[in-house]
Amino acid sequence: MTTQKITTLALDLEGTLISNAMSQIPRPGLFEFLERCALIFPRLVMFTTVNEDKFRHIARLLVEEGKAPAWFAHIEYVNWQGETKNLEYIPDARVEESILVDDFEIYVHPGQAEQWMQIEFFDYPYSEEDRGLFKMLAKLEALFKA
Repeated sequence: MTTQKITTLALDLEGTLISNAMSQIPRPGLFEFLERCALIFPRLVMFTTVNEDKFRHIARLLVEEGKAPAWFAHIEYVNWQGETKNLEYIPDARVEESILVDDFEIYVHPGQAEQWMQIEFFDYPYSEEDRGLFKMLAKLEALFKA
């Protein structure tokens, strides 16, 4: 991992923050994870394969259900194309100052593996005992303190 100051945290949606765009089950600890990340990082962005309209619908539901903070419905959304999540698509952000939290390596853009933090996949049966976001938060906090 880079020792550069991280200013942008790019978050995946499906399998990371929620189950998937169909069932939309929030991962345990989602609200706390998002709140803490907002305190740690100057900028949070959503970097997902889910199109923006669908994402906004999901985000509003999560907020209405009290599973995500109110600001999550308006989080910056990264429009991108291609096979990988190239951090260069984040407007006005430097790749080396950005981190992508995602569950699947196939989305990591070539040459940006150092900017990727893999989170455990949130998968069926979607246990309330899942600790993936808490574990990732500990890693992000350690990175921020480094």
